[in-house]
Amino acid sequence: MNKKYDVIIIGAGISGCAVAWKLARYNLDILLLEKEADVATGTTKANTAIMHAGYNADPNKLKGRLNVKGNEEIREVSKKLNIPYKEIGSLVVGLEGDNLSVIDELYQKGLKNNVKKMEIVDRDWLFEHEPNISRDAVKALWAPTAGVITPWEAALAMAQNAVANGAEVKLETAVEDVLTEDGQVVGVKTNRGNFAADYVVNAAGLYADEIAEMVGIEKINITPRKGEYYIYDHAKDFAVNHVVFPVPTPISKGIVVTPTVENNILIGPTSQNVESKTDLATTREGLNEVYKGAKKLYPELDLRDTIRVFAGLRAADDTEDFVIEAAENVKGFVNVAGIQSPGLASSTAIAGYTADILRDEGLTLSEKKDYIETREEPVRFYEMTNKERAKMVDQNKDYGQIICRCETVSYKEIIDAINSPVGARTVNAVKRRTRAGAGRCQGGFCGPRVVDILAQELGIDPTEVKQEEGNSQILEYKIKQLLGSKVMDNA
Repeated sequence: MNKKYDVIIIGAGISGCAVAWKLARYNLDILLLEKEADVATGTTKANTAIMHAGYNADPNKLKGRLNVKGNEEIREVSKKLNIPYKEIGSLVVGLEGDNLSVIDELYQKGLKNNVKKMEIVDRDWLFEHEPNISRDAVKALWAPTAGVITPWEAALAMAQNAVANGAEVKLETAVEDVLTEDGQVVGVKTNRGNFAADYVVNAAGLYADEIAEMVGIEKINITPRKGEYYIYDHAKDFAVNHVVFPVPTPISKGIVVTPTVENNILIGPTSQNVESKTDLATTREGLNEVYKGAKKLYPELDLRDTIRVFAGLRAADDTEDFVIEAAENVKGFVNVAGIQSPGLASSTAIAGYTADILRDEGLTLSEKKDYIETREEPVRFYEMTNKERAKMVDQNKDYGQIICRCETVSYKEIIDAINSPVGARTVNAVKRRTRAGAGRCQGGFCGPRVVDILAQELGIDPTEVKQEEGNSQILEYKIKQLLGSKVMDNA
């Protein structure tokens, strides 16, 4: 076996990264494993990016207990780790013909969950604060503690902080088996060898049930639940000021209209159970449902300024709750499964809850004296004034070379993203860290340059650069090779 760790965490989505971040404050050897080429490539990269206030979560379930705690914690965590976060509040809007009693029920549920500052507001309040909302709006539940965040950067920031505090992250390392001896976890088998550990945390998202089965746990049953979305150009001249929900149904919060941290508009998601854990295809039916649902709330909304459609998969357990518990049959194995909405808002609370379970299972948690609480803020050139940009260029001329024109991303930012802790290794990884390719042209201009920069910095051939996972290489041949062969053919 390779080096022995105190804790191995399987899966580097928001939950796995949060657990690594939490445990890294203690005197522990921690290993975070991810089968893909980057953190946050599953559910974490494709969701509505909302920090839910907590009024919709069942107070009798873990979701209800952890949502509000996580929502309260994110304010301080986002400041320390420099995670983009905006507390813009949410509205559940009731229209004429809706069952308006649901709004009152949500308010009462929120009180049970100790959600602070909630109000039920009337149509005059709505028209003042959401001028483009439907004229059929009657009343709404206003929860000012809700917000929006950049989910993949939240995961990345926690992973990077964990690394700064001594944790290790291994990407493209798929767990093939969980190793046990005499009813005790001893490590994991991966495609890159075996790693020993006294404790294993299963935060494998959509695949958490399959990891659990490796130690004989069959009660976890993950069903992929697809959600489809449209995203708008951030330059769109259409005001949406809050996270706006319709009156929810028992299985879905409905089609949401929300601004993002970067001032795009996002509409979605659908909620459809699917069989495949890799089914990220958008559908005509699903996108039509999204658009119609958004139009009910904002009748003047159109599709002219949409720049992308995408789909994400939630890891829904049959219990419709988080499954966070120590295994009864194997000592040292802890499940962090079924983490769907409000998993993002609950992530820091999930991490704390998991740490408590590990302590109860015998893991010693003694705090480091030299623990690093903060993460240096990445340069975000697109947020700066021209005066601030000029100052950065004076310090380093590489800031003056703009690679992505839509989002004003500089060469230096991309270089830093590749060479930072848990650095970018794919085109999409660069996009998540810098927004290069996230604008109106969706990488049409900057994409080839990003490929070149990745190849240069990683010391690989451009044909080896991937868009994301698996066999997603962008180039099959280098242009100069094709031109050279033609020259030879004509000789």
